[in-house]
Amino acid sequence: MPSDVVRVIYRKYDGSAHRDYPARHLATDDLGVWLGVQAGTDSIYHGRPSVEQIPFVLLVPHHAWWTCMFNPPPRTSEVYCDVTTPVRWEGDDTVHLFDLDLDVVRRRGTGLVELRDEDEFAEHREQFGYPDDLVVEAEAASRWLLGALGDGSEPFATSYRKWLALVV
Repeated sequence: MPSDVVRVIYRKYDGSAHRDYPARHLATDDLGVWLGVQAGTDSIYHGRPSVEQIPFVLLVPHHAWWTCMFNPPPRTSEVYCDVTTPVRWEGDDTVHLFDLDLDVVRRRGTGLVELRDEDEFAEHREQFGYPDDLVVEAEAASRWLLGALGDGSEPFATSYRKWLALVV
């Protein structure tokens, strides 16, 4: 892979494939690593081969229990955050993390912020044996994201737009 390409690998807690795609490294700053994904990018989605239909920017924070996708229209979700384990980098070109089911989404147009997939989190907590400390961190991350996506906090307000403009 070229040096500006980062492979993003999401797995479920049991190790099964969830999402896997190449992204272009756009920048690294105090918020994290900004990655761009073009429309037409081959990917794995829910463990199956797929092609990204709409471009997006992914923010991989340096030390947090979430990642965040920033989406252009026509996606109905302007901001889509996955609650995850903190990332593990393999060199500079591969990032690994576990998707912990909970998602926090801000809808385009209405600005509605919602927590999604609580049922999946409860099911996988039992099925995959999420440790108690992981549950505490995941729930805390989702609560923090609910507030941050709704109150105008960065990077969720406007700072992502300069990166999104590079992939649209």
